[in-house]
Amino acid sequence: MRLLFKSLYRKRRKNESVTKYLMWIMHLWLGLLSSIIVFVMCLTGCLYAFKNQITDFSNRDKIYINSDSGTAMNPDLIQAELLKQNKELTSLVIPDDKTKSYVIGYRENNLDKSTYYNQYTGQLLGQPNVSSAQFFDTVLDLHRNLMMGNVGRQIVGASVLLFCILLFSGLILWLPKKLKFLKQGLTIMFKAKFQRVNYDLHNTLGFYAFLMLFFMAVTGLYVTYPWVKNGLIVSLGGSSIDSVSIDKDQGDDPFGGLLEDMLQKQDEKKNLRNAAPASIDEILKLADHYLPYHAVTHIELPNKENPRYVVVKTNRENFLGMMLPDEVTFDKTGVFKTKELFSDQSFSKQFTALAKPLHTGEIMGLPSIILYFIVSLIGCSLPVTGFLIWWHRFRKMK
Repeated sequence: MRLLFKSLYRKRRKNESVTKYLMWIMHLWLGLLSSIIVFVMCLTGCLYAFKNQITDFSNRDKIYINSDSGTAMNPDLIQAELLKQNKELTSLVIPDDKTKSYVIGYRENNLDKSTYYNQYTGQLLGQPNVSSAQFFDTVLDLHRNLMMGNVGRQIVGASVLLFCILLFSGLILWLPKKLKFLKQGLTIMFKAKFQRVNYDLHNTLGFYAFLMLFFMAVTGLYVTYPWVKNGLIVSLGGSSIDSVSIDKDQGDDPFGGLLEDMLQKQDEKKNLRNAAPASIDEILKLADHYLPYHAVTHIELPNKENPRYVVVKTNRENFLGMMLPDEVTFDKTGVFKTKELFSDQSFSKQFTALAKPLHTGEIMGLPSIILYFIVSLIGCSLPVTGFLIWWHRFRKMK
């Protein structure tokens, strides 16, 4: 036991700054305290990163279709064919790839359902295979709360906070005393002995992954803690969540606009009740006029809750190819109502809209998911390599 305590402490070395010495102590203690939880967080993050790709692979016979089999049916024709089968079309997802099937939502016997749909043959391809869903639900529960409910959620949140401190203390410890030692801090000496390679893996990989791991940790805290979410929104120029609640009670902006929108929709429900609806084809042409680019398109048809057509296109025409949602709405007769471009929103609203895909790596599709996977894998390795560094020190004291 005495050796154990001794391994957790050392005297300050000659010419070692007080800051670095304190960072060393903090990095060691907090690292050992949170290592297992951090390892679980990063490992489950790695596994969950490819959820959509694995789900798509298990549904590949429904998603990927032969585009040479004819001309794609237009949405109005799809709607008419479904009506013959007593199915009411409620939504439609049109991919930007001709070899992928549509995903349609429909109502049948008062039940909402969805299915893949071959737009060339009119065949219903069936609902998504969700055999992997239980596995990913378990992975997500582990990632969020260690499958321990609110207690686990607090443990995870505290460990992620410690991880942020570890990242910063690790960066300070990494900083070389002199510029000539910089190359040493950026290189892994694979030909050296195991202890040196392990040290380099911890030190160098930790430096390279620092920014992304910190970003992933902060966006994770954003989801876990309301006070982090509130702080980030305010720091990005948005309104405090608390003040928003007060404004809502008082009927002031920004909820004044929301109230006006609700009243307009109530009027539309009343005034356009007997009006002939615009065709889906017409709505899509109008949407392309306001959002003139090729993209994955999601259209919601008017329903009891929302009397408007809602068209959302995923805009990837930007420098990094990020998937940014733009939305345009029309009333039942096809009259333009609103247009919300992602680029026009405030920075705080943009961050709020993208917090989840930024945390999971989905923001730029497969390339960013692979990058996040590699960085998460490095995050997994840090507690292991860090523990081995301490264990080597502990054994040397025997």
